[in-house]
Amino acid sequence: MKKKKMLLVAAAAAMLVSCGGGGGRPNFGDNEYPVVTVGTSSADMQTVYPATIKGVQDVEIRPKASGFLTQINVKEGQTVGAGQLLFVIDNETYQAQVRQAQAAVNTATAQLNTLKLTYENSKQLHENNVIGDFELKSAQNNFESAKAQLAQAQAALASAKEALSFCYVKSPAAGVVGTLPFKRGALVSASNALTTVSNISSMEVYFSMTEKDVLAMQRGGNDLSSMPAVKLQLSDGTIYDQEGKVTKMSGVIDAATGTVQLIAVFPNPQKLLKSGASGNIVIPRVNSNAIIIPQACVSEVQNKKFVYTLGKDNKVVYTEIKVDAQNDGNNYIVTDGLKPGDKYVTNGITKLNDGMEIVPITPERYQQKIDEQAKAMSAGDIVGAMQK
Repeated sequence: MKKKKMLLVAAAAAMLVSCGGGGGRPNFGDNEYPVVTVGTSSADMQTVYPATIKGVQDVEIRPKASGFLTQINVKEGQTVGAGQLLFVIDNETYQAQVRQAQAAVNTATAQLNTLKLTYENSKQLHENNVIGDFELKSAQNNFESAKAQLAQAQAALASAKEALSFCYVKSPAAGVVGTLPFKRGALVSASNALTTVSNISSMEVYFSMTEKDVLAMQRGGNDLSSMPAVKLQLSDGTIYDQEGKVTKMSGVIDAATGTVQLIAVFPNPQKLLKSGASGNIVIPRVNSNAIIIPQACVSEVQNKKFVYTLGKDNKVVYTEIKVDAQNDGNNYIVTDGLKPGDKYVTNGITKLNDGMEIVPITPERYQQKIDEQAKAMSAGDIVGAMQK
């Protein structure tokens, strides 16, 4: 019997507490309502911004030479090093040009050697007064012209070799290979992107802050170096296990959106982050003077939030408040409408009207009266109350 009675008392207390929330209050037979004084406390808050993830270096691979793809030496998602061969383009024409240029160099070299001998012989003849100054000068000019022709042929050879090298497309940086839109045999040119190589050892996460947020940050004496470490929420809702650091901020406000672009860098040792992915940047912030109130004492009308504050002569005032968009589901952080020292009603707000006079009591006394009333109720009272 004792156990049964305790269960009934517990049930009654639970019923009375539920009645004493935002939807009602227990029937004490008087006009007593719990009232608390507004104070401040420290609150851990966060702001979330949509973000786009990119590698610290995303290099688009385009060929300098036009032709048919003859070799594809990598696969999508493969890790490559700087200078590694990725593609080969048909190069028979370019090889022929190299051979032709090499032949021109050989011819110019032979011509130069011949004219060099002629010039050296002319100098000896001139010393022996066999030929005059005109003949010596002509031989010298022919020799200098042959040197110039050789230099021209060598430049043409270097150009041909460079054109041939364009047929061997190499990676300019270390990274991961992206998609491969072209297959062997496809005709490609400089207008075609063969793939993208992304350096994903670290990732740059692009996000935008409103002009208002940036001004608030700067007026608070903060800059990028003093910003706290940020977190990255992935597309599946999980939080990435590495923290990032905001390293760059644009100096120009986007006139179309009124936002400023920032970049946070995250390490990517496990290659979990992929270039082109999306997520959310989570920036923590601490409010050391936050006004925190339970959501149960707040009523909402047409997207506006109200509480009953205690005014003069113990009359309640229907007061509009503004709250931070971030909340934990149980409490609100009030940004406007309440100040330290104000008093507000915590329970039974649906029974109140603007200007109604109440008897304020403490929440502890309120709970004590609930317990007392629960003990005084009979089993029949409990059943009857539950059936209402």
